[in-house]
Amino acid sequence: MNYRHAFHAGNFADVVKHIILTRILAYLQRKDAAFRVLDTHAGLGIYDLFGEQAERTGEWQAGIGLVLDAALPDDIARLVAPYLEAVRAQNPDGNLRYYPGSPFIARHMLRAQDRLMGFELHPMDADRLKENFAGDFQTRITELDAWKLFGTHLPPREKRGLVLVDPPFEEKGEFSRMVKSLVQGHQRWPGGLYAYWYPIKEPGEVDAYVKALKATGIAKILRIELTTSPPSTPPRLHGTGMIVVNPPYVLEEEMRLILPVLADLLGVEERGGWSVDWVAGEQVAK
Repeated sequence: MNYRHAFHAGNFADVVKHIILTRILAYLQRKDAAFRVLDTHAGLGIYDLFGEQAERTGEWQAGIGLVLDAALPDDIARLVAPYLEAVRAQNPDGNLRYYPGSPFIARHMLRAQDRLMGFELHPMDADRLKENFAGDFQTRITELDAWKLFGTHLPPREKRGLVLVDPPFEEKGEFSRMVKSLVQGHQRWPGGLYAYWYPIKEPGEVDAYVKALKATGIAKILRIELTTSPPSTPPRLHGTGMIVVNPPYVLEEEMRLILPVLADLLGVEERGGWSVDWVAGEQVAK
């Protein structure tokens, strides 16, 4: 599949992915010590939902369009507040038009001592991203093949932080590259947090990915998934997943609260589903 982000900004996958991102960053904020976010496939940074590419698909209407002003239970509203605040910060007039990608969401949550590194391979996208963060001394944007940074940019100086991996899935082999990069990164920085997004289109591909993750021997790997409908023939995108390595101890519990509400909001014809389970490490209590 081709997942160039401008076509899909603000869709159901973004909502789930970015809520997980903000919950991880909220956990990192609990300590005063600085942290660094490394965004491997940073894209443009911000997206015009009324622009040509986003309007062509209109996917945001079944994503952030359903969530931004939804009536949520108080405990869920508190957990998703950092995410919704980051979206509203880009729409100060109260009308939803611009959707922040992961670099803007991460930047919104940085404190004075924290840093963001964004990597983008596409030259035009990298130039746009640099323009979007021009003059921001807490952010550094680099035009680079993301898969190379695992051998050169880890561990970060702060020794705390998150590596967010969100490939466009434009080429075959992304699942294999994700596993290989995790092994390389974990060897250099075993205590780091890693969050790997993946699309759910063909269940067999995801099963093979999870099997490969188990074979790495990495100790703590949490899998978080949400589907908007059952698998179809021919296969189409019907779900979103995130692998989190060394997850915050509160993340599993938080996602078990958030995901049922999101599945109800985002599911097609009440067919949404969700799961949180351990690929390796702590096991769900029976």
